[in-house]
Amino acid sequence: MSQSTKAFAAVDLGASSGRVIRGVVGPGRLELTEIHRFPNRPLTTRGALRWDFSTLERETREGLRAGGRVAGIGVDSWAVDYGLLDADDRLLDDPIHYRDQRTVDVPEQVFGRISAQRLYRITGIQNQPFNTIHQLYAARDSTDLKAAARILMIPDLLSWRLTGVAGTEITNASTTGLLDPGTGSWSREVFDALDLDPALFAPLRGPGEPAGFAADFRAPVYTVGSHDTASAVAAVPAADENFGYVSSGTWSLVGVEVDAPVRTEKSRAANFTNELGVDGTVRYLRNVMGLWLLQECLRDWGREADLPALLDAAAHVPGRRSLIDATDPVFLAAGAMPERIAAMCRDSGTPVPRDHPEMVRCILDSLAEAYRRALAEASELTGKRIAAVHIVGGGSRNTLLCQLTADAVGAPVIAGPVEAAAIGNLLIQARAAAAVSGDLADLRALVARTQPLRRFEPSCR
Repeated sequence: MSQSTKAFAAVDLGASSGRVIRGVVGPGRLELTEIHRFPNRPLTTRGALRWDFSTLERETREGLRAGGRVAGIGVDSWAVDYGLLDADDRLLDDPIHYRDQRTVDVPEQVFGRISAQRLYRITGIQNQPFNTIHQLYAARDSTDLKAAARILMIPDLLSWRLTGVAGTEITNASTTGLLDPGTGSWSREVFDALDLDPALFAPLRGPGEPAGFAADFRAPVYTVGSHDTASAVAAVPAADENFGYVSSGTWSLVGVEVDAPVRTEKSRAANFTNELGVDGTVRYLRNVMGLWLLQECLRDWGREADLPALLDAAAHVPGRRSLIDATDPVFLAAGAMPERIAAMCRDSGTPVPRDHPEMVRCILDSLAEAYRRALAEASELTGKRIAAVHIVGGGSRNTLLCQLTADAVGAPVIAGPVEAAAIGNLLIQARAAAAVSGDLADLRALVARTQPLRRFEPSCR
């Protein structure tokens, strides 16, 4: 390993699994080794659906030990969820899962304190019932929130457990519905409307800043784009700015990258969100249910579900026969997914899938159509031209989904890298540690040169 080439560990926690990936990064070099992968299984305990945080921490530490000596560690995860610490720095309970049903009717209560229009003009965040602002309002009378001395978002919570240093990374903070993305600071108006004290949150910090030292692993911890989508979009191997992206996993985050938030009434009505990205960028996007729809069907079908065989059979099913709205919150909760998809088909007058391959094709066609609509509207609302679509994350391995997306959008799809969030995490660490240099375009060029990618052209219709 040359003097400028260094090894880093990316802790990448997803909604269904976590992983520790070791990356060797230097000029012209980006090599990944998966050290440890583990399931992320939520638990229903003490009246709520919760993340099993102690298991996540234990598995993370196991992966870091197995990965050996590194020049840095970075942590990214899903957004919106948080842990509560008491005055003695004890975690009061396992963090509540965003799919818990406690926030179903909360947004309208919040809008009674600050209107949806005003909230969007301040924060630019799309209305989702699980947003942190709604979770905190739902918890306003809880014993835990009343006892809390500190609120830490999930990746900040794990980083704190590694270092003892508390901070709030800004790309994740921008998803809460409490931050003004234009100023990059908490909105006093929003906090006042909720009777919430912003001092509960640790100081804001940005990607590339020091986050403390993990004594157990003899390595510095760097703040990265701790919202996994921020890290994933940083790793999009785009050649220029004229691209759309789909960060595809349990969720699909679909949009474009812009220089400033778009907080118009048209944008709010279209339910687009403005989340901060790496190097001062803004991720202008819409949430789509993503592969959660397929994952839940597979779980329901059990052992009879052979995914490769199902995808092969689905490729031979007539396209766009059955379509659902893959952004509808009716699909948010777990359980009975095939029944809910069939019900939406019946209600909308579209044919109900008759077997598993038809159900899979319905899901993938519906995702591709949701991607098309989101990208078309994002382009219209921002003036951004989309010459190509980059699909990164686990969904980039689904060749049928990639082809259907190219067909629906009418533009080339570049698929990969699969581990985009981990790569973005590693690159931000490497730049902070002077293993690489350059701006976001330079980091993306390194990804394009070193990672396997596949290109899908639109089919002729």
